[in-house]
Amino acid sequence: TMNLVLEQTIPRAHQMGVTFVEMRPGYVRAEVPFEGNGNHFGVMYAGVIFTVAEVLGGAIHYATFDVSTHYPLVRGMQIDFLAPGTGPLSASASLSDDEIARIRTEAVNGKVPFELVAEVVGEDGTLVARTRGDYQIRPYGR
Repeated sequence: TMNLVLEQTIPRAHQMGVTFVEMRPGYVRAEVPFEGNGNHFGVMYAGVIFTVAEVLGGAIHYATFDVSTHYPLVRGMQIDFLAPGTGPLSASASLSDDEIARIRTEAVNGKVPFELVAEVVGEDGTLVARTRGDYQIRPYGR
C-alpha cells in the first residue's frame, strides 16, 4: 500500500525506483536500485541517496501513527555521505517505544516534532550515508 502512496504522492521518488520493503510500527526500510540512478563518475547520485532516506519519515508516520488525524512533514534534514554507493542501497530508520508513546500522547494537542535517524547501506553492508531528519506530524485543519 505504501508503495502505491509513494507513486501517487512523490512520483519522482517512485521513478527512481524507491520501494518500501519493510514497514511496521516504529520501523521502516526502503530500497533503491543503482540502475538509472548513477552519476557522472559511476556512483549513486547524492540526490537519490537523500531521497531514499528522507521518505522514511513519511513511511514511519504511516506505519506508526494515525493517518486519519495527522500528516507528516519534514522540517529539515542533515546528511553525511560516508562512502560511495556503488550498487543498490537500503535505508532504514526506527523510533523507540518511548518515543512513539511521547509522540502519540502529544499528538492529542496538535503538532509534534520528532527526530529520525536513518542509515543508508550498500548490499555489502557498507554504510554509505547517515541522515538526521527533523520531522513533525501535524493535525489536519490546524
